[in-house]
Amino acid sequence: MKLPKALEELINSFEQLPGIGPKTAARLSFYLLHTPQDYLDRFGQAVVNLKKDTVECSFCHNIAQKDPCPICRDEQRNKNIICVVEQPMDLLSIEKTNRFNGVYHVLHGAINPLQAIGPEEINVDSLIARVKKDPDLEEIVLATNSGMEGEATAMYLKRELVKINQKRKRKFRISRMGQGLPVGADLEYADEATLRQALEGRRNY
Repeated sequence: MKLPKALEELINSFEQLPGIGPKTAARLSFYLLHTPQDYLDRFGQAVVNLKKDTVECSFCHNIAQKDPCPICRDEQRNKNIICVVEQPMDLLSIEKTNRFNGVYHVLHGAINPLQAIGPEEINVDSLIARVKKDPDLEEIVLATNSGMEGEATAMYLKRELVKINQKRKRKFRISRMGQGLPVGADLEYADEATLRQALEGRRNY
């Protein structure tokens, strides 16, 4: 049996999303088919507005409604401590702990040679430039994930940051999230208590 074209196109669209297989895509599509039209209108408009009404912060690369993002605009934040994360979702997870009062730098990815993703493909250059411009920098927290790509990214960043530190009179600390995070687990899936412990127990790297 051939499905209506509109339904087929929606299923195909869902299948393009990460973690969504054919069965889940079909289930979601049939679910939407049976929802009220006003919900579908709101859902569709939210998708249309997604790119139109969001911007990337020119300082930290977080996703926000305005540039700079609220965190970078916040005068109460300690701008001399930068936490480096892979994705905006990681930033949100750390924010929920209420244990970090610094600012962030979002890489939007991790180094992965198998997928041809090097430092040039993620926001490494802007981080290096940001560090070089800040003579009062106190600490860089490397909060990339604990999997192979996250560790490779942390090691690369450490090498580059050490080079900068060697040329400075006032050194900054390079730290890594502490114990408690499962090996290979993404930061966004860690519970608040575990993240809080990892933040408070961060170690020199």
